[in-house]
Amino acid sequence: MHRHLGKVVAGAAIAVTATAVMVGVTLPSDASGQEKGAAAGRDGGPQSSTAEQGKSARQQPAVVESAPAQGKTGTGRDPLTDDEMKRAEQLAVGRSLRDSGENVTGGKGPQRLATDLAELSPEEAAQADPPRRAEVSYYDYKDDAYVIKTVDLASGKVEHTETQHGVQPPPTRDEAREAARLLIADKLGDGLKRDYKDATSRALTGPDQLTVTGFVYRVDEENAGPAALADCGKHRCVRLFTRVTGGQWIDTRQLVIDLSDRTVHRLG
Repeated sequence: MHRHLGKVVAGAAIAVTATAVMVGVTLPSDASGQEKGAAAGRDGGPQSSTAEQGKSARQQPAVVESAPAQGKTGTGRDPLTDDEMKRAEQLAVGRSLRDSGENVTGGKGPQRLATDLAELSPEEAAQADPPRRAEVSYYDYKDDAYVIKTVDLASGKVEHTETQHGVQPPPTRDEAREAARLLIADKLGDGLKRDYKDATSRALTGPDQLTVTGFVYRVDEENAGPAALADCGKHRCVRLFTRVTGGQWIDTRQLVIDLSDRTVHRLG
């Protein structure tokens, strides 16, 4: 095991990363119907009748039915349908935000984070047919703004827009992948690349070779970090849990990727 920052860590050593541990359960011998039946026969106890055995033999395996076709619109508090989500996202972004915003890769338009069914007021919740609204959230890398748009799905109108700065919701999968791409391209990613080569005998060239999960890094009194990370919290800064796809974990938790200015830094 190498001592450099990107050291490969065994699964048990980083249980903090919430990796799942599969636990095998061994049934006791008397939990097996076959053994119990055999024991009953030897002890002179009751056995299943010939008719019951025949019925069991004729039973067909379970059939998994396909999910019912999804409608274009939902009702009440049904989850948003695919069509509703697509329509809400098209209405929310609008031409102005699409032209002025910037996503995580520097492309045109803000980075979409999530699309959810909006909450109702108590009065609306009591209605027989409450309104259906969608909340579409974005991160605009152009000015580091968290933007939430509320869309009335019946009228197609954007009813409310909320813009906040200094708010950092959890990064999406696309943002985590972009952070990994920046890390691999940076000199501080050399340890990660060496450990990947040790673990797989292959060169690490892109984020698709890894399974990554991102979480927000922000500066506070207990986690000051280097001066270069002073803007984290205002900027979109993430740390990564990094794993060889289908294989070992590689510890990159001491590295912080500032997605806003596209730089990589080391803690401590």
